[in-house]
Amino acid sequence: MQGTHQPPQARLAAPAGLHHVAYMTQDSAATVDFYTRVMGMKFVAAVSNNEVPSTGDPFPYLHTFFQMGDSSLIAFFESVGLPAPAKSSHPAYDVFNHLALNVSSKAEVDRWIQHVKSCGLEVVGPVEHAVIYSAYFHDPSGVRIEVTTTLDPEFVNQSEQAYADLASWQKAKEAVRRDGGDNRALLDWVNARNGQHKVGRSH
Repeated sequence: MQGTHQPPQARLAAPAGLHHVAYMTQDSAATVDFYTRVMGMKFVAAVSNNEVPSTGDPFPYLHTFFQMGDSSLIAFFESVGLPAPAKSSHPAYDVFNHLALNVSSKAEVDRWIQHVKSCGLEVVGPVEHAVIYSAYFHDPSGVRIEVTTTLDPEFVNQSEQAYADLASWQKAKEAVRRDGGDNRALLDWVNARNGQHKVGRSH
């Protein structure tokens, strides 16, 4: 009798690119001003509803969209009557969570630094990492923005090494658990890896 199982489905291709990334804002007007005047993006759309279509939650909102040079979008929701967002449980979350935007060269990053400063905003940078060159600042909603350019094109061609590093990191985390939460194993791992590989620090 012929089997009834179906052949495995062909693996989907990776998404073609970023459509949009969305954040919350408590002031749509300030957000529109920032992304058009400071970031030079086009304010391309505004959508509103009295509930969230994907979940049905009764959160009335205005949804604004800003277009970048490659046609990808940054979007924001302002919802009626929400309290201010809670503070992060640790300062690291405010550093690591960020939006990185690509520009053409180190000189372009430097021009962005001067431009953002001229708009009255504080800037961290330039910061030259192992593989990228960046500057950092915040939008009115507190989103940390990185303007960056790639210094080493091979940065994104290290998948095999990335998987090896992940496996090694997991072993170091297991050692921490065995040692009752002593993070020295992870610190030793980071120091050892940075001594071996070109791709090291970021952000």
